[in-house]
Amino acid sequence: MIRNVTSPFTSKTLSFLRALKRNNRREWFQPRKEQYEQHVQAPMVALLERLAVDMRTFAPELISEPKVSLFRIYRDTRFSSDKTPYKTHVAARFPLRGVPRGEAAGLYLEIAPGRVWMGGGMYMPTTADLHDIRAQIASTHPRLHTLVTAPAFTRSVGELTGDRLTRVPLGYAKDHPAANYLQFKQFLGACEYEASLATSPRFYRELLKVFKGVAPLVRFLNDAIEPRLTQAPILATREPLRGRRQTVAPHQAPEPMW
Repeated sequence: MIRNVTSPFTSKTLSFLRALKRNNRREWFQPRKEQYEQHVQAPMVALLERLAVDMRTFAPELISEPKVSLFRIYRDTRFSSDKTPYKTHVAARFPLRGVPRGEAAGLYLEIAPGRVWMGGGMYMPTTADLHDIRAQIASTHPRLHTLVTAPAFTRSVGELTGDRLTRVPLGYAKDHPAANYLQFKQFLGACEYEASLATSPRFYRELLKVFKGVAPLVRFLNDAIEPRLTQAPILATREPLRGRRQTVAPHQAPEPMW
């Protein structure tokens, strides 16, 4: 049982994020980068290291490592009309081991000037993901129903949420017993709090409660899609091209889940 674990975040964490939101400019951030590293980045790294130990008991298949889990502060502005250079929150993802970056379901934590968001699931499933997940729902829907109505889930995040279709997807009967679940396009279990939770003595207990409650949903989703993500690609065989140098295009990693 986890007792009296002090939050690594302090009032200086939230103060820095609020100030960054007001002054989202390189000329403001660069002289204060050490403050960011001390009061924002370092506490999140400490949290990830603690979770790497505690998550072994309920989600050992998920990663909690700074190099993998911690999101960079810098925004990708190449295709955005918003050119502000920095994110005004600190966030971490907890993805499945052994799958390409940005794939599969996972857990997520975000601390922003105005809120704390914690939970998990699958935010942007691909068409192939939805096909696999719905096939699993159709054949094992009592298992999913049990997971999302279990006290550990409902007491921590309430109910399964996410965007939905207005009708049952093609290929499934309108009166399918899992029709309600088949309509989901996203699969999320999450809770949002006031930003003050980040510095509260309750923070770590609450985070573990939510992560433990949502982990079975994450595992259900990954059980459906992991076999496809981890299978070896089937390569077509053909005669080599004579007199030409053969090149292979580099694989582009997909965008993160959040």
